[in-house]
Amino acid sequence: MLELRNVSKSFGQKQVLQEISLHVANGEFVSLIGPSGSGKSTLFSLIGGLLAPDAGDIYLNGEEITNKRGFISYMPQQASLFPWRTVIKNVLLGQELQGKKDHKRAEAMLERAGLGDVIHAYPHELSGGMKQRVAFIRALLSPQSLMLLDEPFSALDEFTRTDMQKWLLSIWEDYEQSILFITHSIDEALFLSDKIIILSVNPAGIKEVIKVPFNRPRDGDLLLSEEFLQWKKKIIDVIQV
Repeated sequence: MLELRNVSKSFGQKQVLQEISLHVANGEFVSLIGPSGSGKSTLFSLIGGLLAPDAGDIYLNGEEITNKRGFISYMPQQASLFPWRTVIKNVLLGQELQGKKDHKRAEAMLERAGLGDVIHAYPHELSGGMKQRVAFIRALLSPQSLMLLDEPFSALDEFTRTDMQKWLLSIWEDYEQSILFITHSIDEALFLSDKIIILSVNPAGIKEVIKVPFNRPRDGDLLLSEEFLQWKKKIIDVIQV
């Protein structure tokens, strides 16, 4: 699926990323965590082709995509829906740009997300959680096999955020696209991921890769289990070293 080989990036005299090598397998959910300023968003820009690395190569499904665009779908921190497009037209945007639209599948996914009654509504008529669900479905419907999610729930309140995490898992487990997910929340990374990549800072390198041991499907009770808290402590210890 996705492979980064010794990717480095500097801005002027400041080196942000140093020889980053990582792998995301087909259907795998991988989270990136690390201190603010550790280069997580820069890494996304490199994978998406918005920036070119100073050194290293990026591959997707065996094809080199270094400094090439159009190979990934992306969901930012804010929903970034077009205000003049209805919900159904927003979620079909990625497919539309590729020259094809699957209305039936889009409507079925919106119905599954509890948005069946608002498919013809506009973004200003939706709550924050509803907007994020629309943005996620738009990314999921895009034809690319890899999704990059950049702290998509950070602006939500705690209760809505927990609901969105559970909802995301329930939808993703049906479609099993590969996801690379940025978060500052250890709880969120542990609950959602198959694998967690911990970044250092100044410049960013990979401190450790942790295989998450929890079986799927997962539910909210996991967050309160002793095993979950033990793994959370292990990750905190790695970050603080």
